[in-house]
Amino acid sequence: MQNGLQNYIPQEAISRVLKLLEHDNLTVKIKNERKTRHGDYKQLPNGKHQITINANLNNYRFLITLIHEIAHFESYKEYNKFIKPHGLEWKRTFQHLMLPFLNPNIFPNDLLPLLANHFKNPKASSDTDIKLALALKQFDAPNDKNYVFQVPFGEDFKLYNGKIFKKGNKRVKRYECVEVKTGKLYLFNPNAEVEILS
Repeated sequence: MQNGLQNYIPQEAISRVLKLLEHDNLTVKIKNERKTRHGDYKQLPNGKHQITINANLNNYRFLITLIHEIAHFESYKEYNKFIKPHGLEWKRTFQHLMLPFLNPNIFPNDLLPLLANHFKNPKASSDTDIKLALALKQFDAPNDKNYVFQVPFGEDFKLYNGKIFKKGNKRVKRYECVEVKTGKLYLFNPNAEVEILS
């Protein structure tokens, strides 16, 4: 199996995933953690296609990310490269590919309703779905990270790049946070992962 993928996804999903990857010109590479993305898809200069996924994802997030990227490959093949990356064609492809995996043999029962809701209209990242992101986080290896929405108002937190911010008010969807060093205002997604400093 490509790069030991069976070590990264739920056991019951392996045979179905292998079927989706039966393409001579598609490879999957497992990468060290990248802070800005869980995975990506691209066509290589030689015409082959490559999916990369972060090695540090829990089994459920890894599977969702892998199917997300396979959906890019499939929609590219089906519709050509001129479609929007996360447009209607990709959404329909992602829904179609993901549906057989949404069962209790693969995902825990408490995740299934959240996944069903998410896949009514999948977004570019499952991280933008706060309830789903929080539910998936419980399966991560323990770490010192929290989400911005968990940081108390007025408290400082640190990003992976070392910058320190003070949490402010919530706008409609995002939190106003001031970078302590520069005084610049930034807007944060509620479930951006951060380290609480207090």
